[in-house]
Amino acid sequence: MTSSPPARLLAADSHAFTPKLQHLPGLAPIDWQGAGFTPPRPLETPTKLPEADVVLIMWADAEWAATHHVFCASGEVMSHGTADHGEFPGWQKDSAGLIAGPTDWTYWGDFRLVQVGDTRVLLYKSNTHLDHPGAPALTALTQRLASTVKPTLILSTGTAGGANAIDHLGTIAIVNSATHYQHGVAPADWTTYKSTWQPPAAPLNHASFAELLMAIPVTAADLSELASRFDEHGDTNYTLEQLDPLGLNVPTQVPVIRDLTGGSSSLLTASTFLVGTTDDAFSAYACIEMDDAVIAAECQKSGVHYGSVRNLSDPAQNPALPARADGDWGSTIYRAYGFYTSFNGALAAWAAIGT
Repeated sequence: MTSSPPARLLAADSHAFTPKLQHLPGLAPIDWQGAGFTPPRPLETPTKLPEADVVLIMWADAEWAATHHVFCASGEVMSHGTADHGEFPGWQKDSAGLIAGPTDWTYWGDFRLVQVGDTRVLLYKSNTHLDHPGAPALTALTQRLASTVKPTLILSTGTAGGANAIDHLGTIAIVNSATHYQHGVAPADWTTYKSTWQPPAAPLNHASFAELLMAIPVTAADLSELASRFDEHGDTNYTLEQLDPLGLNVPTQVPVIRDLTGGSSSLLTASTFLVGTTDDAFSAYACIEMDDAVIAAECQKSGVHYGSVRNLSDPAQNPALPARADGDWGSTIYRAYGFYTSFNGALAAWAAIGT
């Protein structure tokens, strides 16, 4: 029996180091018509969860901001700092029927209803995670969404960590399968939950869809500045070549979108911050994140299709460095560029829903 890969688990993502690159651009208005598409249309959102065809669930603030921009406010400019606001107009707080949990967990999430073509979509920014308040609450939220909203599909979207030595910053993985990482257990014994959902060919494969995607504004000078600040903060002496040995923090000109739903590819869900490395310890997986296997498991029980559209906000790290250094560097890259990777991820989620 194969043993578990070496664990590079971190208790939590450290928020002590949050460098700002002041010159980073905002998100521009989206030219839907110029690309030949009809934009999403916000609907009047009731105070209680409505029924919808699809639930699109997101997690972090950068993901929320980018999703709001794509689905609700695409005619406006959104500044980079908007991701730190934590509130957006037109969204409703979801706190009804909250189960027992930690005292600092006071609501399930926020939601807003939009129309995408003929599809009613409930956008849901979750305040309920596998790491906090825990698996029972996330399972209960998924059950609640399935039974109350009555969707045919729950689609998770957001940032993720890289799992291999080829995927650059901003790569987007679309999967319909999630595997639950278990520390100390052989990978062959990890549980995988799979759906039959696949995204429609259009508009994802339409030539003009690429026109909507944004080139992530990474420069060599900015990466060097981030590395220098990283060393100053941590009293370390790592070079950029050590922090990013394969140049994966430099994105491709047009983000790569991998539709992996037609095969056996799965993403990997860990209950804490699991660092993927360039030695391909986790290269069998599309990416690494912290919630989706719980959602997929409950969708399987409830008879609801499951899918995930995950963008790489922090590519695989250098296995020669300590796990804490890798984790903190990945967080640094996420805080600088996760806003942009999430924008492209939100567009890919829109396309995966179909129009």
